[in-house]
Amino acid sequence: MTEGVFGRESGHEQVVFCHDARTGLKAVIAVHSTALGPALGGTRFHAYASESDALDDVLALSRGMTYKNALAGLDLGGGKAVIIGDPEAVKSEALLRAYGRFVQSLGGRYITACDVGTYTRDMDVIARETRFVTGRSRDDGGAGDSSVLTAYGVYQGMRASAEHVWGSPDLRGKRVGVEGVGKVGHLLVGHLVEAGCDVVVTDVDDRAIERVVAAHRSVEVVPDAGALLGADLDVFAPCALGGVLDDDTVAVLRAKVVCGAANNQLAHPGVEKLLDERGILFAPDYLVNAGGVIQVSDELHGFDFERARRKATALYDTAKSVFALAAAEGVPPVTAADRLAERRIAEISRLKSILTL
Repeated sequence: MTEGVFGRESGHEQVVFCHDARTGLKAVIAVHSTALGPALGGTRFHAYASESDALDDVLALSRGMTYKNALAGLDLGGGKAVIIGDPEAVKSEALLRAYGRFVQSLGGRYITACDVGTYTRDMDVIARETRFVTGRSRDDGGAGDSSVLTAYGVYQGMRASAEHVWGSPDLRGKRVGVEGVGKVGHLLVGHLVEAGCDVVVTDVDDRAIERVVAAHRSVEVVPDAGALLGADLDVFAPCALGGVLDDDTVAVLRAKVVCGAANNQLAHPGVEKLLDERGILFAPDYLVNAGGVIQVSDELHGFDFERARRKATALYDTAKSVFALAAAEGVPPVTAADRLAERRIAEISRLKSILTL
């Protein structure tokens, strides 16, 4: 395990490189902030093209977790981890347990959970080597699949977006395009169909498309993300990997609202201004996709699904507050969300200076 200088350059507290030659484990754990508490964030298992790409991803994801946890009202900081490799090819019990040993070595500064490429069964394996893990299976006393409340929280964020743009949270009749119908996306489609939306989907995985169409016959399928971005939509919901919104995609986007589950949807700083200039409301991803971290964090207190669901429902009100602040201050919603998160971090972390006995 080695620690790089990247943390100092990026504002992170700690960046840890993990390598175990016997199992083939190559991972990076990034702790962005522990100002509000231990850094909680999932472990992404992905076949990155390079270690540099993996590092860029984990730095951005962990920073997003700081803001996500703060906006969700959690007493938790922001962290994230990535395991480098194709999970279908290299994932094994030994590799996951080796990773768990590295998580344990941080002494609770970082608490892991599921993300792209990892599942509750993986967290159960990791938990055999560390107690700093959430998102475990129900059989092992955990919260189960965090995709459930992730999708529900995005749905609440979409309702708040609709109210801000069209004056009502009712999504009936709205045409919603969902890019990515995997763990979270297919559950979001279920909420949207139930709400009376016309749903259009795309995914690079044919199996994911087959599953969602089998469950919801009314769903329309388009061949790729480009076709979805240019479609006649009311809402665009990115639910795959990040970076989908850049100068080119924003220029062709026809939706009035962007609200989805994917992390880091903006390809670079400034895209939020392009969306704002085009009159497209962007619901910050780290705000609306916080249902999952709400679900797994509740596990730290003895999991109660209804309690976690109530907290996820509150994302509707938080999103409304963000949109109201953005309108009042004449800034994009991302800027308003950052300000609310930073205000809470500053106010609560200051309390640590008060001496208690």
